[in-house]
Order: sequence, then C-alpha cells, then structure tokens
Amino acid sequence: MRGVEQGFLLLTCPLGDPQRQVLTTAQFRTLAKRVSQTEMKMEDRELTKEDVVSLGYGSAFAERILALLSQEDLLKHYLYRCNRAGCQSISRLHDAYPLKLRKSLGLDSPGSLWAKGDLSLLKQPMIALVGSRELNAENAAFARQVGIDAARQGYVLVSGNARGADKTAQNACLQAGGRVISVLADELEKYPVLENLLYLAEDGFDLPFTAQRALSRNRVIHGLADKTFVAQVTDGRGGTWDGTVKNLRFGWSNVFCFNDSSAGATNLIQMGATPVEGADLQDLSGLTSNAISLFDQ
Repeated sequence: MRGVEQGFLLLTCPLGDPQRQVLTTAQFRTLAKRVSQTEMKMEDRELTKEDVVSLGYGSAFAERILALLSQEDLLKHYLYRCNRAGCQSISRLHDAYPLKLRKSLGLDSPGSLWAKGDLSLLKQPMIALVGSRELNAENAAFARQVGIDAARQGYVLVSGNARGADKTAQNACLQAGGRVISVLADELEKYPVLENLLYLAEDGFDLPFTAQRALSRNRVIHGLADKTFVAQVTDGRGGTWDGTVKNLRFGWSNVFCFNDSSAGATNLIQMGATPVEGADLQDLSGLTSNAISLFDQ
C-alpha cells in the first residue's frame, strides 16, 4: 500500500474504533488541496503542528490531524486482521475504487470501501435493484426478473443483501449464471468468498449492523449503477423510499419503478421515476428514462 493511501486511511477511516474523530471526504479534500498549493517539503521529516497551522488551520485541528496520523500501529493491525478475514481496503485513492461512484456521489462518496470477493466486478456495467423486505407476489416476480435479465444481458446486479427484494433479485441473478455486488450494512468479515459475488461495506470490514449503516449504504447501491430498479416501495417511509427520493433529487442514476399502482410507486413516478413493467426488462441497454424529475423543475 502506498504511503499516501495509508495517510488517507489514517485520516478518514475509523479502523474499528467508532470514537476516532476522522475527517470527512470534504475535509480531507480541502486539506489535500491546501498541501498541494504550498511548497512544503516533507521528504526528510515528519509533519508538524506548525506545518498544519501554516495551511490555515487552528491549533486544535492541527493536533487532531497529527493524532490521527500517529496511529500507524492501529492501521497496521487493522489491515492485518482485514487480510486474515479475506477482505481488502479500497480507498478513494485505490485504482479499484469505482469511478462511477465518485462521479455520482461527489464528496458524499465513501472515503473507503471494504471488499470481499472479485474486484473486477467493479469495472463491469451495473444495474441496481432496491425494494421492500415484505414483497407482494407480483413485486417479487419483478425483482426476480430483474436479476435474471441482468445475468442474461451481461450486467452486474447491485443490491443490498436484505430480506425481500434484495435477496430475491440477487439469488435469481446468481442462479441464472450472473454476477452480483452486494452492499452490506453488517459485518463483511462473516461472509464467505463465492464465485461471481463481491461484497462491499463502508468504513470497515468488522462493523455490525445499524439502522444508520443500512440507510447510508443505499446511496452506494444507487450510485454504483447506471440504472436503478425499484421493485416495491412504501409511500413516505423506509430505506427504499429514502434512498430513491434522494437519487431522484441528486441524479445518482436513472430510476425505473415497477408500476404496481401502489401509493409509493405512484408518488415516485410523479417525482420523476420512469414506470416499467416486467416486459420492459427484455432490453436493459435500450431502456431509457423519459421522465423529468420533480427536483429539476
């Protein structure tokens, strides 16, 4: 791992300690920009508090930077445990970090992803599937069809590994010989390495499930894909609703909603999601968004 990538992880990753006061992506980017605009020479010495203050920061922030950078042993141990668990780190500076995610989410993209499985899947065309945990029969059939058609048409399916729509689509895709990226909200380390499957998690490889992590990972699912399909949604609440509305607001990917006439689907379509039926999935590459987002008006 390059020194600059180690520095990035020290400054932006919890490294298994939720109390670490790491920098946000925006804070790190500002710091890096200020360093690049100076003639600071660091080849033969360590960064000092005076160096950081000279960049326009206060004393407290400078001390915070130095404290984070001093925890090299913590990083080394964390990466050792990560490798033992069959996982690996993908920081924003890593060659494998998906360009689509960086473009979609901008400064809101994760500072680091943690992966288990085949990283080459991140270089392939992707579609995403999101939806409720409790599925009606017709909605389950749609989720299953999205997974099957992703496999048949050469797309990697991105989903969230949750009960209901996620696993229905993921299992259908894998059974049809396809490939899946599953973005987790729980411990990455506990999942086995399987063929045609890549697991991703934010912030660390060993972090347990929280509701906040489940909500946060939704933007990664939407942001990785060129097209996101909504199998079923509860009007006004839940992770599927929250993630899809944010996608429509910020334009992370084109949104296609199964037109089941429910209040949730109807309102997403009114906001700018394109209505689709199962028959529309036969040509995923030719499927285009014909809606204007409510947020663009």
